Amino acid sequence: MSKKISKSPSEQLCDAIVEGMQENKANEIVVLDLRELDGAVSEFFVICSGDSDTHVDGISNSITRFVRKTMKEKPWNIEGKTNSDWILLDYVNVVGHVFYKDKRSFYDIEELWSDATRKDIPN
Repeated sequence: MSKKISKSPSEQLCDAIVEGMQENKANEIVVLDLRELDGAVSEFFVICSGDSDTHVDGISNSITRFVRKTMKEKPWNIEGKTNSDWILLDYVNVVGHVFYKDKRSFYDIEELWSDATRKDIPN
C-alpha cells in the first residue's frame, strides 16, 4: 500500500499561484523553494513574465482571483500595481512576482536566489 504525501499549506498556495499564472498565459514560470536557505524572507517565490504592462496586470489579477476562489486567501500586500513593471503579491509564506519581461532580466531574482531549489513549470 502506498502512502500519499500531503502538501503543506504553503505548497498548496504555491500551486494555486502557478495555476492563476497559467490561467492568464504567463511566460517562463519558475518556482524557487527557499525553505532550506538561511535568511530567506519566504518559503517560496513564484516568478513569471508578461509581454506587456496590460498582460502583467492581467496575470496579477488572475492570481488574486484564482487564489481567493480556491484557497480563500487574499494577499497580505500588493506592490507595483501603479506601473505594472513588477507586481509583487505577498501571501507571506509564498510571494508571487509578475514581471514585464525586460524588468525580469534586469532584477534577475533567479540568480539572486540561485541557492534555492528551482522548478521550471512548462507552458
